[in-house]
Amino acid sequence: MKDTIMCTVTPDQKNAILDEILATRRSYRMFLPAIPPEDDIRRIIHAGLLAPYAAAAVGGSKDYFRRFFVIQNGSKSMAEVMPLIFLGVKAMAADLEREMETNPRLRAQAVTFVQRLSMIQNLGKVPGVGTAPYYIIVAEKKGFPPVELQSLAHCLENMWLKATALGLGFQLVSITTQMAGNEKFCKILGIPVSEWELAGCAVGYPKDELSPAIRPAVEDVTTWLA
Repeated sequence: MKDTIMCTVTPDQKNAILDEILATRRSYRMFLPAIPPEDDIRRIIHAGLLAPYAAAAVGGSKDYFRRFFVIQNGSKSMAEVMPLIFLGVKAMAADLEREMETNPRLRAQAVTFVQRLSMIQNLGKVPGVGTAPYYIIVAEKKGFPPVELQSLAHCLENMWLKATALGLGFQLVSITTQMAGNEKFCKILGIPVSEWELAGCAVGYPKDELSPAIRPAVEDVTTWLA
């Protein structure tokens, strides 16, 4: 029955649905406390599993190269990771400030990011970690050449689009990448430190509806080369 229904959907209909999902994909930073169904989270993770990966880089790995860790707000694991991630933000800010003292170009480029780190420190917590129903961490096995972060980007994009299709809000938690070398953090996940690259996201019902993103016309940013 399912296959019959799928066959009745025309390419134009599929494109229209995909276009709508792409256009409504947004970064949500405010979430309702209601917990989405676990089946929806599994569907989001499955979308991540379908994402491209660097087969040549991880071809010799005995373990599967991609893993997912779901941490629900209010859980013991969330209470353990929250302070570790916040300390990671503070360490990043301190390192950046030291480097900016002797690097004028970096100082000019990093102004907005430094303000962001300062806002997080004043807030006392990292948005998305403990502020959304679910914090999902994705781990990609390191290989050669080192393209794990590119693979993780593909994975998160798939998850983001699936969350959008399910009517759920999605927020990247970029500080997660900095935790790959944190021994305590990796111990909570049950993975060896520094053997995996990490990325993370927050998922939940959005508190507010956001308007579609505004982008320039394709012709304004495209050069056709002869």
